[in-house]
Amino acid sequence: MANGNSVTLVGNLTRDPELRYTPSGAANAQFGMAVNRRWQNRQSGEWDEATSFFNVVAWRELAENLSETLQKGARVIVTGRLEQRSWETPDGEKRSVVEVVADEVGPSLRWATAEVTKNERRTADGGSGGPGGSGGSGGGGRVPVPDAQPYDDEEPF
Repeated sequence: MANGNSVTLVGNLTRDPELRYTPSGAANAQFGMAVNRRWQNRQSGEWDEATSFFNVVAWRELAENLSETLQKGARVIVTGRLEQRSWETPDGEKRSVVEVVADEVGPSLRWATAEVTKNERRTADGGSGGPGGSGGSGGGGRVPVPDAQPYDDEEPF
């Protein structure tokens, strides 16, 4: 990530991911995340804990995959960037929020196991690419996303 704006968080989902689609057909998923920090108080020797809450936003295939995979309580690792979003309420009040825009989301395997299922590759036009794939307009009526990620041609694993 360029410009030094990168963040990695490990925590638990506070609510199930909410999957939506933009008018142009781009998938968007949002979820809440709680990140706990624990430290030992040097004076008392007692353990102290603080929890921070973050809103996380994911786009396109990542949004669809995580909404099918994760649910409230799941422990995840999120990497992405902080982004401020501003809007005006119907009453004319200005509001803003800082969110984590996710580049990658995965289950934490510290206290759990996971089964990974590789999805069929999708092309920019919504079809399946590669051998045996249609490569056509089989995108279920979805409109292609014009600003595709720069590494769309790489195999995930």
